Amino acid sequence: MAQPQTTPQPQAEPPLKKTPLNAVHRNMGAKMVEFGGWDMPVRYSGDLEEHRAVRTAAGLFDLGHMGQVEVKGRDALPFIQWLVTNDFAPLPTDRAQYTLMCNLDGGVLDDLIIYRLPDRWFAVLNAANRESDVAWMRARRAERADLDVTVKDVSDDLGMLALQGPQAETILQRLTSANLAGVPSFSSTEATIEGVPTLIGRTGYTGEDGFELYFPIEQNETLWNKILEAGRPEGVQPIGLGARDTLRLEAKMALYGHELSEEINPLEAGLGWAVNFDKGEFIGRDALLKVKERKPARRLVGFQMVERGGAPRAGYEVQVDGERVGYVTSGTHAPTLNQSIGLALVRRDVAGVGKPLDIVIRGRPVRAEQVKTPFYKRRATSGE
Repeated sequence: MAQPQTTPQPQAEPPLKKTPLNAVHRNMGAKMVEFGGWDMPVRYSGDLEEHRAVRTAAGLFDLGHMGQVEVKGRDALPFIQWLVTNDFAPLPTDRAQYTLMCNLDGGVLDDLIIYRLPDRWFAVLNAANRESDVAWMRARRAERADLDVTVKDVSDDLGMLALQGPQAETILQRLTSANLAGVPSFSSTEATIEGVPTLIGRTGYTGEDGFELYFPIEQNETLWNKILEAGRPEGVQPIGLGARDTLRLEAKMALYGHELSEEINPLEAGLGWAVNFDKGEFIGRDALLKVKERKPARRLVGFQMVERGGAPRAGYEVQVDGERVGYVTSGTHAPTLNQSIGLALVRRDVAGVGKPLDIVIRGRPVRAEQVKTPFYKRRATSGE
């Protein structure tokens, strides 16, 4: 007897994950969007106003969607040296360093910041890659039975906020007895903020001075409100993903899935300074060494539009003399510069400051010119 045919039902999308501040953002009137599987604020007052607040005063970011991993044990350093591209052996305690985690082919699985703390190593992961990063790190740990090391995902235990802008130090100093002026860029200190135990890192993703804060997750709303209150005289504002993107692009900060991916290696992306071939073996070294020896076939370049025709966007085709030579990885109208800018991955032979490119916008090639990057660079502050 024939069985009745049934139509397969589409699988429901998993519900969006929420940071502990989700209701706070909504109560503040933020517009929420999906980002890396999370329900996140894209803007509060408006992208332009928020962008300018970070450049001139300070902005507060909810980074509760990002991941954190602790690496401990006698062989934690050898494990990290093998796992990522940069050299962490010379890194002093309480300092941090940018690095990349690659696959065997040299493609980028993620870009990370790793802190060397007195009793552990502390890695910060991108939100969209959090689960895959942790799985990769645990799988690599399982391969190294010779090493005394543990890998622990602490993302669900920690809240994460960033305070960025020229007034960030002044504002945060009101809430802690730690001497923030004595914390250099890419350094950290473990202290309390309004009584909350916090790892204070002086890093950022905006091109401005500032701090990233890691603390018990149940204290998220308390610290959010305390920082906004403390920064009211300077005009601190909550900042959404929209302004975060224009800020990071002006500063030429890579965004995973745009300037970095498993199909884009660090040398193509202009991040060779974060790859140390002299430290010994690491995952992806052989593949990257071959790329270095023959030189990357593509280069990431910065450009600005010199002809009117719209703003460049990720994925737009790049041409030279009518021939496709690459594509835009990120593009926007830069508020600080009042100029449409972008990054593009192009053939090496057409790359070079001052050389022309055509960005295909709405089916029409629009003239651009390659320029030096970063597009924007801040003045040094006391923490540098």
